[in-house]
Amino acid sequence: MLYLIATRIFAWPVLLSRSSAAKEVEILILRHEVAILRRQVAAPKPSWPDRALLAFARLLPRALRQHRIVSPRALLAWR
Repeated sequence: MLYLIATRIFAWPVLLSRSSAAKEVEILILRHEVAILRRQVAAPKPSWPDRALLAFARLLPRALRQHRIVSPRALLAWR
């Protein structure tokens, strides 16, 4: 645990020194990797705590909500 905390603390200055363009490219690459993994893996079956946390997705802007694994229809079905 101490190792993880130390690596996160030392990673912050590196992250802060990067340009916003580099951060945007990294986000695009990570989203593409997630899209590839979603095509390869069966639909996830979230547990109750997972569903409770994912319910906060409605607080995100509409453009980001479209890329979530939980749809509004699924949220209504869980209620």
